[in-house]
Amino acid sequence: MLHALSLLVLALTATPPPPSARALNTEGFRLYQAGRYPEALEKFQKAARDAPEYALARYNVAATLGVLRKQGRVCEFGAHRDVIVEHLTQAVKQDARRLARARQDADLDPIRDTLGWQRLLGRSPERETDVPTLLRAVSWYGPATGIHGSTRGLRFLSRGRVRAWTLSVDDEGRGRRVEVPGTYAVRGRTVVLNLEGQPRSEGTLTAAGALTFPDLGTFTDSPAECDA
Repeated sequence: MLHALSLLVLALTATPPPPSARALNTEGFRLYQAGRYPEALEKFQKAARDAPEYALARYNVAATLGVLRKQGRVCEFGAHRDVIVEHLTQAVKQDARRLARARQDADLDPIRDTLGWQRLLGRSPERETDVPTLLRAVSWYGPATGIHGSTRGLRFLSRGRVRAWTLSVDDEGRGRRVEVPGTYAVRGRTVVLNLEGQPRSEGTLTAAGALTFPDLGTFTDSPAECDA
């Protein structure tokens, strides 16, 4: 949730944001407080466009998109996880204090299990020592399959446990989730899966952050959403 105090704190940039951008941000905050999130988002986005270095406006875009995502309005407002992460990342680059706020902000809960959030916390797939932590901290999604967009994913747990899941959608739009338990081991960037009832599978978490298995496909932190 945003705080009124935030409106009084300007981002530490070389050039303060113009009064017009600050005014837009203030308008957006009032709309946010009133629960008028789409209108608030429009004001925050315009403030960020008018003043690209205005960290508070960029942060408020991310937070409001997070609220809309929680409400299930992803496609309507483009509240995709990678979009939220990008706005937040830019805000933190412009004003490092935004990260401390983000750690406590429930509006940003929808991106806690993304690679982008882990990068903000200082973890990176470029470091092999971070691979085990990233596997557990991130939700991994495979590509959508089938005419109705059934999706697959992997969830790495503690003590070497893993769950592979598939969410299939029928002709009437009803979803059915099936999970397969298993175990995994990590050696450097190599990830070995032993899923119940399936052959052993060996993949790699690349330095770019893609979890790739020759037989299972490539998994990332972004689910397939809003396909036409």
